[in-house]
Amino acid sequence: MININRYAKFAAPLMALIMLAACATLIGPRQVELPQERLQRDLDRKFPIHHRVLGVFDVELSQPRLAVLADSDRVALSFDLNVTPLLARQTWHGSMAMSGRVRVDSLRNAVYIADAHVDRFVLDNMDEGKQNQLTSVANLLSDNIIKDVPVHTFRAEELRYAGVQFALTSIDTRPGGLVANLQPVK
Repeated sequence: MININRYAKFAAPLMALIMLAACATLIGPRQVELPQERLQRDLDRKFPIHHRVLGVFDVELSQPRLAVLADSDRVALSFDLNVTPLLARQTWHGSMAMSGRVRVDSLRNAVYIADAHVDRFVLDNMDEGKQNQLTSVANLLSDNIIKDVPVHTFRAEELRYAGVQFALTSIDTRPGGLVANLQPVK
């Protein structure tokens, strides 16, 4: 005679594992919304940023302000700027605005600004000629600093859902935020 209780002890966990595996294969791509307010909070924690440019200017970027440009699939970033020439006893205050497309780095699980373009570079109380000369500083800032500052970094638990590990594959802009596209890891 077959002992049903004995087989039930083994069959129940086995069935649970089979059902969990079936669910994991049924879970497909998913999207995670990143509201602009959340992205702004993430950026606020990363600033101020200090950097030496061309070995001659100490630059501080502070008060980042992020805007999602959903109609052009880009984001804009503006911030306050302090530039101190190493050989001078003055600091120039101003602001800078740039924009770029968003890109993902799947290895770092992060979203970055790529192909940054300086839209505005203004230093208070400085004539236009000198300001034009310092535009190269602004371009170096957009190329060297901003590309290394993630707009958002996903924590490991944010990339797990229903016991399935996901990978960040792409990012899209929407009015009021970004949408991260995730694929199950196979």
